[in-house]
Amino acid sequence: MAKYGDRARIGMLLPSVNRAAEPQITEMLPSGVSLHTTRLRLLSSEEEHINEMVVDVERGSVMLADADVDLIVFHCTAASMFAPGFDDEIIDRIATATGKPATSTSKGCLEAFGMVDAKKITLTTPYIQITNDREVAFLASHGIEVLSETGLGITGDGGAMLAVEPNEWRHRVTKQDEPTSEAAFLSCTAIRAVEAIESIEAEIDKPVVTSNQAMVWHALRKLGIDDRPSGYGRLMEVA
Repeated sequence: MAKYGDRARIGMLLPSVNRAAEPQITEMLPSGVSLHTTRLRLLSSEEEHINEMVVDVERGSVMLADADVDLIVFHCTAASMFAPGFDDEIIDRIATATGKPATSTSKGCLEAFGMVDAKKITLTTPYIQITNDREVAFLASHGIEVLSETGLGITGDGGAMLAVEPNEWRHRVTKQDEPTSEAAFLSCTAIRAVEAIESIEAEIDKPVVTSNQAMVWHALRKLGIDDRPSGYGRLMEVA
């Protein structure tokens, strides 16, 4: 059945190259909660391209507000974790431009780590090293220690990110697991990570947080909706 938003409408600002977020998020949303997307042009996760993308935040947000959404999410992990406070500035700009509640991927992930009581994590991404380094620094500024990190060296190619099979993510995360880590973080909204969550959790016996899964969980909480999809890991089983 179509989801026309009779319970809630989520507006999402999404990088233009992303091919994974909308199908995954729509699949996870409960009946009556709809997703509405505006794209922001992003050529890569290099600093200049992230800065170019966020120039259009107000324009994109106003168009989402035209659809009378209940919440606007800036949904790009690399950009929202670009630097401490960068996400807060974007959220403030969205709220000022639209008068709507706003949040970001980074906020969802941080709330997720808090909910599963994870202060020590592993980080697995498709990114280039500088993007990983930024995320490690961002997470550290919020009291989360990254015990190990690895990336695939992909930048700005949504097709290449989507082409990585869920089983490859499972292999990488389980191989990277650290004895003292408390959760695994599969970072990026443009990868097929949600399909690997349960198999990874079964192997490492720890919570797995992914960008799209955390965003859905976080958005539903902010909207006051208690429904949670099954099959997407331990995070979805908590309040």
